[in-house]
Amino acid sequence: MELLNTTLTIVLAGGAGSRLAPLTADRAKPAVPFGGLYRIIDFTLSNCLHSGLRRILVLTQYKSHSLQKHLRDGWSIFSPEIGEFITPVPAQMRLGESWYAGTADAIHQNSFLLERSRATHVLVLAGDHIYRMDYARMLEEHVRRKWDVTVACVPVPLSQAAAFGVVEIDGDQGIKKFVEKSHHPPAMPGDPTQALASMGIYIFTLRFLLDVLAQTKHAAEPRDDFGRDILPAIIGTHAVGVYRFGGVEGRVSPDGYWRDVGTLDAYYEANMDLLKPVPPMNLYQPDWAIRTYHAQHPPARSVPASSDAVGGEVGAVTNTLLTGGDVIIGATMRHSILSPDVRVDPGAVVEDAILFEGVRVGAGARLKRCIIDKSIVIPPNETIGWDLELDRSRFTVSEGGVVVVPKGYRFDAGS
Repeated sequence: MELLNTTLTIVLAGGAGSRLAPLTADRAKPAVPFGGLYRIIDFTLSNCLHSGLRRILVLTQYKSHSLQKHLRDGWSIFSPEIGEFITPVPAQMRLGESWYAGTADAIHQNSFLLERSRATHVLVLAGDHIYRMDYARMLEEHVRRKWDVTVACVPVPLSQAAAFGVVEIDGDQGIKKFVEKSHHPPAMPGDPTQALASMGIYIFTLRFLLDVLAQTKHAAEPRDDFGRDILPAIIGTHAVGVYRFGGVEGRVSPDGYWRDVGTLDAYYEANMDLLKPVPPMNLYQPDWAIRTYHAQHPPARSVPASSDAVGGEVGAVTNTLLTGGDVIIGATMRHSILSPDVRVDPGAVVEDAILFEGVRVGAGARLKRCIIDKSIVIPPNETIGWDLELDRSRFTVSEGGVVVVPKGYRFDAGS
């Protein structure tokens, strides 16, 4: 308990999220809805809650209003009177006139908060990944091994490792090499098909972190990012080790699920994972629940269309996540995820789709393999996802063929 009480947690939530556009056109990536009910950052903060961490700074920057509102409404749960907090910290240019230039620079610009925290250790987290993890176990391993830095890593297929920072380790879990997004990443010992990818989770002793960040500002070239600059520079001169991610052990099943949802296709597939017959991440485990903000909505409802409605369709809802306030009237819903307050009118067909809060789907519309952003009104008999060439002329279409209708789009205006 003492270790947890003297650990300061920093959640990096200031990235622009350009690869997730247009979902990030008006919101920070950690604030993007996920799984119908949640925001992406809820998974990281829920891990902190269940791990016993109660001193959390969330560093924000780009388009942070939605994120800060969500933190206020859903995460004002700790008592500052006893030293607990989840505090958003916007970029303040305290050390110059530049915004955050990278993960390490973001923390360096807030080093005054570290200095006055009286912490002994600093846990650095990304606010844009989907996973469950007990950080307390990682902290215990960091202290036991007496490492200066501990990096959480997860195995990924070697064919996909170029998208990550990858470590090469020795027989004692020490890191010998760190390469950032290399086309020739090192394979895991004993398994040439896998690589150990950094999860963007780091533990530092506080004094060591402050010293390293201070030294980077006197380097010949800027060292603004942990993966690209800091870790490669200290490996070989300091004790840097690996903590192998394995999900949560003990209280819940160790699913080992971790996804970086930084692209439209990765985001879409991670949502669809929740609809698998046996989801790789089980949201229904009460001893490691994912916390979020719950607005006041009536129960979701699926009803047949009345006889005087279009065709009097009965409709059906199959393998679909519904949330509060959703109303499905004589429509067919298959393998889809709905955020709160969605209405789907008679005769509409929605499959393999993600509908954000307040979406309205008109009678007879057909939606397939698409993401519809907040409060979009789909006209009756509209089709999306069936003709990708037509969709590309109107919307964003991902490399994997997922159509995204952006927030604010008006079909009557065509933009």
